[in-house]
Amino acid sequence: MFTSLLDTCVLWPDLQRDFLLSLAIEGLYRPVWNSVVLEELEYEQRAKLIERGHEADEAAKRIEQIRQHFDDAEVGGWEGLEGTYGLPDPDDEHLVAAAVVANAGAVITLNVRDLPPGKLPRGLQVLSPKEFAANTVSLDPVRACAAVAAIAKRSGRLGRVQAEEDILEILDRRYGMTSAVEMMRQAAVDLLVPPPQPRVGEPATRFDARGSAAK
Repeated sequence: MFTSLLDTCVLWPDLQRDFLLSLAIEGLYRPVWNSVVLEELEYEQRAKLIERGHEADEAAKRIEQIRQHFDDAEVGGWEGLEGTYGLPDPDDEHLVAAAVVANAGAVITLNVRDLPPGKLPRGLQVLSPKEFAANTVSLDPVRACAAVAAIAKRSGRLGRVQAEEDILEILDRRYGMTSAVEMMRQAAVDLLVPPPQPRVGEPATRFDARGSAAK
């Protein structure tokens, strides 16, 4: 399974985090991070909750929930590699170090320019959230639709209830995940289209496991 390290800036937006982690729950990839990412995320979540008039302690609870649901995602032992890559911003060194220890194939971040390819170990790529979403959804758009359905089902606990189309609209317009959304919408349409029915007196066509017509 493809392993990707998620940066704090990717996890900070609530719906984007929920969508990407829901894709992981569906088995489309394995997410990883380190203690620095979670500490930064808790700090930013706390500030967000206070700004919105919610209890600041809720931030710690959310981080604990993430740790419980993804109990193998937090990477340790990366500290010795920090500072060895010569990145433009030394504060990003921990991302590459943790990705290497986790044997991740990609770092998912909005700060793509701060992780130039020439400074990265061979085989490690840097993707924006929208690029990563498109690549991941393309593996199995139907399972990605299931991830969105799960988000819709549990919505309303802290905010308003959202339908699946509401979620897709936000992913498209707010986060630029147009390609991923188009694939999921097409998959949803395909699921609703019934197979062609034989004409009266015409035997039904059987299909083999590959979807080819059986003779």
